[in-house]
Amino acid sequence: MRTSSSTTRTTPKAVPGGQEAQDAIALLIEDHENVKQMFEQFEGLGDRAHATKKKLAMQICTELTKHATAEEEIFYPAVRAATKKNEDLVDEATVEHASAKDLIAQIMEMEATEELFDAKVKVLSEMIEHHVEEEENEMFPKARDAGLDLEALGQQIAERKAQITV
Repeated sequence: MRTSSSTTRTTPKAVPGGQEAQDAIALLIEDHENVKQMFEQFEGLGDRAHATKKKLAMQICTELTKHATAEEEIFYPAVRAATKKNEDLVDEATVEHASAKDLIAQIMEMEATEELFDAKVKVLSEMIEHHVEEEENEMFPKARDAGLDLEALGQQIAERKAQITV
């Protein structure tokens, strides 16, 4: 569950190049919300909306892949370094990502008409919901308390996500 937006988001600040810096946690929460909306949209599609389901599932998988890669390469190492006694939290999140990636790979190889397609997307949704809850309620507050430069991390994460092609 999310806390009020006043505690999870910071006001973007201008950075060189005309871009706006966004707090890493705010950026990651925004990703969580976007994927949650896509999963909800998927759930609302009818049994015969195969083309739309496949397209939406591919978008979900692409966004999750970009998000997970940026977290693993940038955010998790920073959290691990800053919060030595919370290594289990990062380890668990990494294992959850590995499980999600396995399911993402299966979904991306399937056609929406195949048996278990909808079930796999549903299970992925549930896995991600659990993962997001742990990140937002446990890891993110610890990252904030650790005094990380969340704006610099946010910029690095945004840049990395832009580089990733799936």
